[in-house]
Amino acid sequence: MAAPVGEMVWVPVLEEGVFRFDASEEARSAAGPSLSFVEPRRREEPREGGDRPAVVPACEVAGNVQKVVIKLPSGTSFYGTGEASGPLERTGKRVFTWNTDAWGFGPGTTSLYQSHPWVLAVLPDGKAFGVLADTTRRCEIDLRQECTIKFSAPSAYPIITFGPYNSPAEVMMSLSHAIGTVAMPPKWSLGYHQCRWSYDSSEKVLKVVRTFREKGIPCDVIWMDIDYMDGFRCFTFDSNRFPDPKSMADDLHSIGCKSIWMLDPGIKKEKGYFVYESGSETDVWIKKADDSPFIGEVWPGDCVFPDFTCERTRTWWASLVKDFVSNGVDGIWNDMNEPAVFKTTTKTMPESNIHRGDADIGGVQNHSYYHNVYGMLMARSTYEGMAMSNTDKRPFVLTRAGFIGSQRYAATWTGDNLSNWEHMHMSLPMVLQLGLSGQPLSGPDIGGFAGNATPKLFGRWMGVGALFPFSRGHSETGSIDHEPWSFGEECEEVCRLALLRRYRLLPHIYTLFYLSHKKGAPVAAPLFFADSQDPELRKIETSFLLGPLLICASTSPEKGAHECAHKLPKGVWSRFDFGDSHPDLPVMYLQGGAILPVGLPIKHVGEASLEDDLSLIVSLDENGKAEGVLFEDAGDGYGFTQENYLLTYYVAQVHSSVVSVKVLKTEGSWNRPKRNLNISILLGGGAMISSHGVDGEELHITMPSGSEVSNLVATSELELKKRLEMISPIPDIDEPSGQEGAELSKIPIDLKSGDWLLKVVPWIGGRIISMTHLPTDSQWLHSRIEINGYEEYSGTEYRSAGCTEEYKVVRRYLEHSGEEESISLEGDIGGGLVLQRHISILKDNPKIVQINSSIQARNVGAGSGGFSRLVCLRVHPTFTLLHPTEVVVAFTAINGSKQECSPESGEVTLEGDLRPNGEWMLVDKCAGVSLVNTFDPSQVSKCLVHWGTGDLNMELWSEERPVSKDTPLTICHQYELRQTC
Repeated sequence: MAAPVGEMVWVPVLEEGVFRFDASEEARSAAGPSLSFVEPRRREEPREGGDRPAVVPACEVAGNVQKVVIKLPSGTSFYGTGEASGPLERTGKRVFTWNTDAWGFGPGTTSLYQSHPWVLAVLPDGKAFGVLADTTRRCEIDLRQECTIKFSAPSAYPIITFGPYNSPAEVMMSLSHAIGTVAMPPKWSLGYHQCRWSYDSSEKVLKVVRTFREKGIPCDVIWMDIDYMDGFRCFTFDSNRFPDPKSMADDLHSIGCKSIWMLDPGIKKEKGYFVYESGSETDVWIKKADDSPFIGEVWPGDCVFPDFTCERTRTWWASLVKDFVSNGVDGIWNDMNEPAVFKTTTKTMPESNIHRGDADIGGVQNHSYYHNVYGMLMARSTYEGMAMSNTDKRPFVLTRAGFIGSQRYAATWTGDNLSNWEHMHMSLPMVLQLGLSGQPLSGPDIGGFAGNATPKLFGRWMGVGALFPFSRGHSETGSIDHEPWSFGEECEEVCRLALLRRYRLLPHIYTLFYLSHKKGAPVAAPLFFADSQDPELRKIETSFLLGPLLICASTSPEKGAHECAHKLPKGVWSRFDFGDSHPDLPVMYLQGGAILPVGLPIKHVGEASLEDDLSLIVSLDENGKAEGVLFEDAGDGYGFTQENYLLTYYVAQVHSSVVSVKVLKTEGSWNRPKRNLNISILLGGGAMISSHGVDGEELHITMPSGSEVSNLVATSELELKKRLEMISPIPDIDEPSGQEGAELSKIPIDLKSGDWLLKVVPWIGGRIISMTHLPTDSQWLHSRIEINGYEEYSGTEYRSAGCTEEYKVVRRYLEHSGEEESISLEGDIGGGLVLQRHISILKDNPKIVQINSSIQARNVGAGSGGFSRLVCLRVHPTFTLLHPTEVVVAFTAINGSKQECSPESGEVTLEGDLRPNGEWMLVDKCAGVSLVNTFDPSQVSKCLVHWGTGDLNMELWSEERPVSKDTPLTICHQYELRQTC
């Protein structure tokens, strides 16, 4: 059994298999930074007699699996678990830490791109407790049992606890001191980023950035996806589309814009390619068990992969990065670094591959040991290469894959999401969960990566996304344009206002990152951080905190944030804006007792100067006091580590109806800039009084009388109401009309009854994007936008659902003719044909989902004899494999033989008497359940089993024949989940 990374001493043994932690202050201090994966040290044995918490983990080692169970008091709420989709409050959920290329993930996806074997528990009294399973291997975090944390992973591993502390913030600071705090980002990286797969030429890149400047929409960074490369070869440039990247970078810099370029781990195996040749000479590639380099297919074709677990490899990669940066590169984007590999059932390389890791992080191990840290180690190598290229600049790296602690090297984004309202809503808790797992610099693809956003969705998403710690818009190839001006004037104006807000708040956001870098405090935090004792705050996921600044958003198309009822924590919370309130923008509140520093509405960070006017927004608490902090430095480089900065603590206090605002104290060697200071004191209801002076001098502002305050508040509220009534929200121009059920065609639809919950999205081809069995919480279907999920095809088309338009919802029944709940959809496939699908949950057996699919002729051409073209119906569901190596397809064939197809079988076509006799089962031997698919064999000419990248297609094909109005092609089939053991 391999030794775990780092160790922890357990004391003392209470009974066999049950241990108690030493949680004394001395023991907690001894943990310190020793839990850093890449710099492990042995934890000192705690002294005897230390105080111990009443938290008793039960530890059981069965075979090669260690299971740890921690029971906490009733009323405990769970958070953390890293990059996880679904709700903010994690109680009832299960996560598997296994970095996965999860393109088009859903709310029930159990493994995403990053692994954080960490749980934050908020106890009933508001105190908080953290638990870290210090294992790099695949780990199950099971929170499905109330108030119980269960970890299960191969090999022995330490469990490290943090707390109990008086607040969740204290736990997070303790965790950050153990795993490392976020690297201080360059200030420009906190501006807005614009990205697409791909801006395909230097001319296109410059045109996009110049349009931002012409339209007065703030932007600091433009991104280059894989198409800038020569044949997807890393560290190269396409000589036709990007002939002079340094000249392009100079042009961008001249208008205040940085550029970030992608580097993937897959290196094309090609003689003469300098990266492949130098890597082979240095012997840096991951090996197979036979000691030959592993070869897997990614974008360039056959690729080899650097073994970042070796210092030799990291040094080699960093030297390539150093040279690459000389082309004017400002930042680097590490993608596909789970690592993702095409055409494999697991979506990654075999776990039997060999890494020759450094001794201090585990030595020689197979891939299962290093898989979850591969992306983090690549990001580390990239970070170090950028640092080598220019010691006067802070590196900026974005990584898709990561592990707990990767915030020391890179920011992250939440992966390849979808352009729909559900994913917009999920983006808030996902960013917060990453923050609660030690990664404060994160954000989603604003507007959604896959599919086409609508104007209202994009504008609303930009409204809240502009206030996330990392703010980037990104969209996939083949989608419509997703720049702020791409959705009409109303959406463009909302985006402009949203981003101007961000830039006005940059002094505050930059200060929060400095505090996070120094102390480990979250940048964006859930609302319950304002009062962890209030249980009503614990599930709120449309509001979040940026320090004392509260952001309340709407993620529903029906209501704006100003129309929603927002739960506020106790105390004073004063609403305010910058004269920019809008129905499609979030509502902002400032906590009583806080002073918020605000800058000018600039278009990029380079426009700002230390001599610019500074504004302080003051919200007094119940005692008439407030305080705030502002960090200022060069915005880049490391001068701040040598006291070259100015950290100012401002205070405000009321004395005899006069508010005094002054500098309480400062830190750092910088002198205070000569600048004007604007003070605004919030009175409630958006009303405020203002005064002006010079920064550093004490200012005095006379407060109005009680009646004057009431009048000011009433006037402010009336003006806000009039403003919102005069402003037209972004129109929902894609709203279909005129057909029964058509209003449902542009929103996801849930069918929930009995044992099943199905999510159907008409506007991405009528797909069933998820099918969840409610009693087991097992999601069996998970759609990618282009090729996966439940789809139907005509002919042999592969990358299209066969529809020239989206599906339309033509009927929605809550109860109809033997059905508990059902929906009918249809889509035009041309030539006078439509695809119809009727999905229902049966009333007499709610354990069954029934799907009737057909191709019907609506119109036929003249002289056709009443028939349309020759077609076949292909039902093409793709099933998620939670345990890919433990799944088989089993059935009895028409000829009576027992058949079983495993991943090793590859693609299997079943025709004639080898077809299943009306029933075949997807059997998960690990979970002990089978998904049973039944159908009428007379409607199916062949069946096909295709093991994909971590998923499985079980296809049904009709015969190929012409279709008339009276003879549709039909396949009717049902799904049921059965226990098999």
